Amino acid sequence: MSMLKIKGLQKSFGGLRAVDGLDFEVSRGEVVGLLGPNGSGKTTAMNLISGALRPNAGEIIFDSHRIDCLPPHRIARLGVARTFQLVKVLGSMSCSENVQAGMAFRPQHAFGAAAREEALMLLERVGLRHRAHVAASDLTYIDQKRLELARALALRPQLLLLDEWLAGLNPSELREGIALILDLRAQGLTVVLVEHVMDAVRALCDRCIVMSAGIKLAEGKTNAVLAREDVITAYLGVDHA
Repeated sequence: MSMLKIKGLQKSFGGLRAVDGLDFEVSRGEVVGLLGPNGSGKTTAMNLISGALRPNAGEIIFDSHRIDCLPPHRIARLGVARTFQLVKVLGSMSCSENVQAGMAFRPQHAFGAAAREEALMLLERVGLRHRAHVAASDLTYIDQKRLELARALALRPQLLLLDEWLAGLNPSELREGIALILDLRAQGLTVVLVEHVMDAVRALCDRCIVMSAGIKLAEGKTNAVLAREDVITAYLGVDHA
């Protein structure tokens, strides 16, 4: 059963069509990679799904709800959470407060002692419980990414959008990050991830959609898609393909 359906999605910025007739579906419980070289339209597509941008044409259907006309907070309440390529934390608030802020946007709100306890559990899950009372602005970039994931999980989403969440991790952190995403999947979470770390893509993704210049270039099983000559050319250029 498809959880997410993208039909004919288009988004233009002036004369640039960043997403051009994008179609794909994501089934419940899948981890799907949204891949492509820089500037191919991946983050724009994520922004359209999460409501940060409105499409010029096309439809986005999540769990039988058409969401391309909804604002981000309404989409979040339906069960879609995300992290950002450029990390967005509430710098003047503690880690615990950042996570509790996410709980206000889900159907079953949590406040007070219950929210604080749940925030500690989520921070422990991403390895930040010991920094619960530290201001988010005082965290390293990698720890801010961990915090952003904990805040996304505070929404109790059905669909998690990860935009280069594994980028910049050292080998040990990368293994931990992959294990965490696999654990989330085992608990029933559906994930769409934008990623350039191919070891992680191969370890995590059932299928991949590859974009190039706003269009869908390829879709299919991960290893088969990554072996395609046109995909290699899109990433490396004709001289290196």
